[in-house]
Amino acid sequence: MAVKTRDEPERKSRVQSRSGAAILSVLVFVVFLFGWWAVVRVLGLSKLVLPTPWVVWESLIEHLVSGLLLKHLWITLVEILLGFGLGSVFGIALGALIAHSGFAKRVLNPYIVASQALPKLALAPIFIIWFGYGILSKVVITALICFFPLLENTITGLNEIEESKIELFRSLTANRWQMFYKLRVPHALPYIFTGLRVSIILSIVGAIVGEYVGSNQGLGALIIATQGNFDTPLMFSVFVILTLVGAALYKAMELLERVCFSWRRLKREV
Repeated sequence: MAVKTRDEPERKSRVQSRSGAAILSVLVFVVFLFGWWAVVRVLGLSKLVLPTPWVVWESLIEHLVSGLLLKHLWITLVEILLGFGLGSVFGIALGALIAHSGFAKRVLNPYIVASQALPKLALAPIFIIWFGYGILSKVVITALICFFPLLENTITGLNEIEESKIELFRSLTANRWQMFYKLRVPHALPYIFTGLRVSIILSIVGAIVGEYVGSNQGLGALIIATQGNFDTPLMFSVFVILTLVGAALYKAMELLERVCFSWRRLKREV
């Protein structure tokens, strides 16, 4: 006879809660689509103003099959990932430096704040002049947008540690590097992953902004082209693709976080 553990009712409750949330989420989406369709029908809107969900779906499938959306998606995805990677590396590295050195913080902080105070859309034209109409200018814009959340989260994670834990490491004669690697970095990881999840979404904004300003390739450039051609269904198809890409990249960061922390737990158990 199988013996029920104490955790089994709690596990079953969590599964039911997740299933209920998933069903509710699907229902909300269905209601949204129905409301969208009803607005178009009741107001008698042309598809040039607001296409129905079905018209958008037809346009999406048509341009996926033709390869148009995939060609522009690939270019934008490369810009997103390169800009995100560059911004993440610089954000984490500079955050670690500032958290480690008060002198570096006093020297660099005014320039960091100034770089973030300027709207990125205003900086985009000058980056086009400096780096050209190719992929480099979009990567730089994307990296600049991704940079700040990771910088702030890294500094916060490395610095906001309970004094009792620091004193414990000092009492064990841990040197500065040991304290950084074994105490500060593990404490900062949740903050860093939070910054990564925020930055991966912002990287999409950065790439699209760069393509708006100066490009004839990528999903941002395609949006501008559809505006000129009055192809509103295709414009909405691009919006759908961008939404799916954002959701997929966000979930990828969540999966990476779970893998990282499960690996750390397994390492501690071993």
